[in-house]
Amino acid sequence: MVTANAVKIDDGQLQKPSRPLIRMRAVSKTYVTASSDSVHAVDRVDLDIADGEFVCIVGPSGCGKSTLLRMLAGLDTNDGGRLLLDGRQVTGPSAQVGVVFQAANLLPWLSVRDNVSLPLRVGGRHISSAQRIDELLVMAGLGDFGDRYPYELSGGMQQRAGICRALARDPRILLMDEPFGALDALTRERMNMELQRIWQASGKTVMLITHSISESIFLADRVVVMSARPGRVLKELTVPIPRPRSFDTIVSNPAYATLASEIRGLLNAEGEIE
Repeated sequence: MVTANAVKIDDGQLQKPSRPLIRMRAVSKTYVTASSDSVHAVDRVDLDIADGEFVCIVGPSGCGKSTLLRMLAGLDTNDGGRLLLDGRQVTGPSAQVGVVFQAANLLPWLSVRDNVSLPLRVGGRHISSAQRIDELLVMAGLGDFGDRYPYELSGGMQQRAGICRALARDPRILLMDEPFGALDALTRERMNMELQRIWQASGKTVMLITHSISESIFLADRVVVMSARPGRVLKELTVPIPRPRSFDTIVSNPAYATLASEIRGLLNAEGEIE
């Protein structure tokens, strides 16, 4: 496994990165609607994310958070500024980037193992990667559920399977768009714990979008607060709480209350709090 703060290059050697893994410079996006109206979604966003870092993006609904993620995933294009992955302009989807959306979107006629291995089967690597799929399932606590079908899993377990599928090609970056937003509060906390464990075990770079202040503080090395549309970076806040974290320990940490109050104040000023 490639650990955080190390970059794998073409000849298989490892080197210390001399630049952020993700770099956004004046990234902007404007949509044209069916009625020919212009919607300025993202406005001149500057953001660096280091290799192995966990960054959470919070902001009002409609502020361009998902647009930013889609552009980074190569599913949409920026029309202003530069968006770089390991120093190269993002021009489309990449095997280096895995994406997890709010719905797991598992295929109901495939087993959990086959759902997770789907990206590899499409790429012709299924047979040679069977061991990796089993390792991912074990890492996510699904080692005994590989032969089950999605309808036999809870919502949280389905989302874990979705995370495994995004990790199947061993991407360097995991992008997550409110992956736990549809879960009840208790399951969401459990999934936050699971994601923290999976991230620490995998060493991936993670950017997660959320509306939850507590979730962002629990998971992130750094919380990025965005403005109302058009989305701009209002502030970047480092989370100084040691890992591994639990919800019991972070709420008793003085830094949690300070960060939560500051994030809430920024969102309140933008017209949205949670």
